[in-house]
Amino acid sequence: MLPENMRPREKLLRSGEATLSDAELLAILIREGTSGLSALELAQQILAEHGGSLRFLRETSIEELTCHPGIGPAKAALLKAAVEIGRRISIDVKQKLVIKSPDDVKHLLMEDMRFLQQEHFRVLYLDRKGGLIFIEDVSKGGLHSAIVHPREVFKTAIKRSAASVILVHNHPSGDPNPSTEDIQITRRLIEAGNLIGIEVLDHIIIGEHKYCSLKSLGLI
Repeated sequence: MLPENMRPREKLLRSGEATLSDAELLAILIREGTSGLSALELAQQILAEHGGSLRFLRETSIEELTCHPGIGPAKAALLKAAVEIGRRISIDVKQKLVIKSPDDVKHLLMEDMRFLQQEHFRVLYLDRKGGLIFIEDVSKGGLHSAIVHPREVFKTAIKRSAASVILVHNHPSGDPNPSTEDIQITRRLIEAGNLIGIEVLDHIIIGEHKYCSLKSLGLI
């Protein structure tokens, strides 16, 4: 058993959450270890299996989490709930932003999306002044494509009274150049938006440390 002054929960209470390592934060959520492993040792083992980053928690399903010894459905649910709370807090902060250029989108989403191992299609919903109202993951696809239906994009735009949208998705290959499918999907969404009076301002593709704007390329 760890000495009391080295236990993650006591360390947090004593010095604040910012002083804890990723493994210590994870250990607090795990709460209890397994036979032969403390909660901290179990957290360190899980992180080591996922490249040492907490980012895996966003991508990993409940079923995949429960494959780890010591992580049952209740603990897996707690971990996923913690990730979702963090995501929603992040969105609340981002709602204050005004999007004026593709660079603004890059600064907002690059670090989050360039590490994703599958294509994620995300939509930024904006008010009439370009203020960010909401961000939503509309589709999660395979390594080569994300299937997007106009209904899924614009139902949230209507619900949130958005005046316009910006489409964003990542290329896990790291190359942000648009495919023929990317251009076709974009044009289909532009046509659908025109019918209901919601403008598609741009489609940004995120790669590894670089991005591509279909509008800047003259493709839309």
